Amino acid sequence: MDIRVDNTPNPETLKFLAGRPIAPDEPLAFSTPEEATRVPLVQALFDVPGVVSVFLGADFISITKDVKQAWSGLRPQILTVLKDFFAKGLEVLATAPPTNPESSSPAPDSLEKDIQDLLNERIRPFVAQDGGDIVFKKFEDGVVYLEMRGACSGCPSAEATLKQGVENLLRHYIPEVVRVEPV
Repeated sequence: MDIRVDNTPNPETLKFLAGRPIAPDEPLAFSTPEEATRVPLVQALFDVPGVVSVFLGADFISITKDVKQAWSGLRPQILTVLKDFFAKGLEVLATAPPTNPESSSPAPDSLEKDIQDLLNERIRPFVAQDGGDIVFKKFEDGVVYLEMRGACSGCPSAEATLKQGVENLLRHYIPEVVRVEPV
């Protein structure tokens, strides 16, 4: 099985593409092995020394390493875990995915819905190309609070992406937006 590995703007994160669905319904982020108790592939990836977070996108897996580790040592180990897992024909989310706390939040008001729709349609697809995701957290007093995940989390260009890209787009289409802040 061939697994393509792409660099991301974050030098500590690589994007792995296995040519199959990974988390088609909803992206999932894991920053500890304990968060992955129902996702065996993610648990196996955390067993690789130096892996500090795993992000499951629709058709990719972004893995962030410890800054003290070199990709030259980690990449082959990660590829072995992925190839072994997929060779067994297992599904990444064989059981129901972990409960996402955002799923149980109250329904957004129309302005929040407009912000979320704009994020989902115009921003998140492009961020996913780089192995990451941007998640809406809340809108309060003109400020949109967003969480950066996957390759975007800790990326040196994340602040520029938020301020020059996301903030400008949101302010252009939704005048009530004053600024964007990471959480």
